[in-house]
Amino acid sequence: MRRQSAEYIANTGAKGNAIGGLSVGEPAEEMYGMTEVVCEILPEDKPRYLMGVGTPINILENIALGIDMFDCVMPTVNARNGMLFTAHGTINIKNKKWEDDFSPIDEMGTTFVDREYSKAYLRHLFAANEFLGKQIATIHNLGFYLWLVREARKHILEGDFYAWKSAMVKQMDKRL
Repeated sequence: MRRQSAEYIANTGAKGNAIGGLSVGEPAEEMYGMTEVVCEILPEDKPRYLMGVGTPINILENIALGIDMFDCVMPTVNARNGMLFTAHGTINIKNKKWEDDFSPIDEMGTTFVDREYSKAYLRHLFAANEFLGKQIATIHNLGFYLWLVREARKHILEGDFYAWKSAMVKQMDKRL
């Protein structure tokens, strides 16, 4: 049915194409398989928009399959629950291990919160249920996602996207 739908949509001549109904609980490999099927059919010269996806790794894997645009609540929802995405893996800032870690939230981060606040301070804000913690974490995660897609674009243009993506996926696929 996805193949039939993609064929129908591809023949409409739309200025761009949206792909929905993925990332709703199925394993990531299934999502990638369906994305690959659809991207083989939808025109390459028109934007392909994958709705509701996803983790940083999902984004990189789907870019590799031919997706151009994404939207997702994950960076903001996860931030409000204390989960921070970084190039080195995911941080649960609520964990006690961050209580005395006065290093920046993310040494490689691109936003002011990454340098201005420490992991210990951010953990304290979450422990105290201070709304500022959720705001700081949200700014960080949005900044990280912007950095990630800008880097992906840069590596696509430089011609080394697949090697860079493989290294990033390995690096990000851990909990800190």
